[in-house]
Amino acid sequence: QVERDVGGAAGPLRLAMQAQDGHRRHGDDGLGGMAAGLPAPALALDPRPAHRLICDLVNARPGEITLVAVGPFTNLALALAHDPSIAGKVRRVIVMGGAFGLKGHGGNVTPVAEANIMADPEAADQVFTAPWPVTIVGLDVTQEAIMREADLAKLRGRGEGAGDLLWQATRHYQQFYDARDGIGGIYAHDASAAALLLVPEAFTLRAGPVRVVLEGIATGQTIQDWRNEHGSGTPWSGHPSQQVCIAVDAARVLALFDEIF
Repeated sequence: QVERDVGGAAGPLRLAMQAQDGHRRHGDDGLGGMAAGLPAPALALDPRPAHRLICDLVNARPGEITLVAVGPFTNLALALAHDPSIAGKVRRVIVMGGAFGLKGHGGNVTPVAEANIMADPEAADQVFTAPWPVTIVGLDVTQEAIMREADLAKLRGRGEGAGDLLWQATRHYQQFYDARDGIGGIYAHDASAAALLLVPEAFTLRAGPVRVVLEGIATGQTIQDWRNEHGSGTPWSGHPSQQVCIAVDAARVLALFDEIF
């Protein structure tokens, strides 16, 4: 619900807040203008800041927690700074972010930068170079998973109101992408990251260390050294290999909506 104080990061780690057009894509409230009509949450907010909550949950259940980040990675970076030991206790980290130039998919806020990375490039670089297993679900696959308007309409009236909520929340979002890309629907960005947990066989992964460009014209670009042929002394040297999604069975991912709703 909007207008509630939630303990999270107030801004990026180091760089000034990057100007973005999220309101143009998602509306002023992030839900296409319909957030004010939602019922009050049934659960009380946890009083801990987000990064403290992450640390506490991971320490309470070592080896069990998978973290899924579908926004800027600032809270993950703050959690690592607060308690570096969580890197060895997290089962897995899945993030929606980045773009690696596959199948013509570049960035969505600059020619090379994706929005979640550009919002805090420093945090993203720290998350990718930390000694925990990260799988990156970037625009290379999320922009292959397109929910057409007919797919969204089919879910209306299903899922005890969830289908109607999805329809209403995506009206503004679809208008943006119809005007910009003419896709007749929406990109299932965040849903693709969640789908990786449910149907991992739908994704093809590529291993290699990943770095984020932190300054200059390419700020926010994500670059993977997947060949690992460049030896020592490079920006990727000494950093852990992470997994990048390079292909997706989009039909299988989208079929999840029919199965879940």
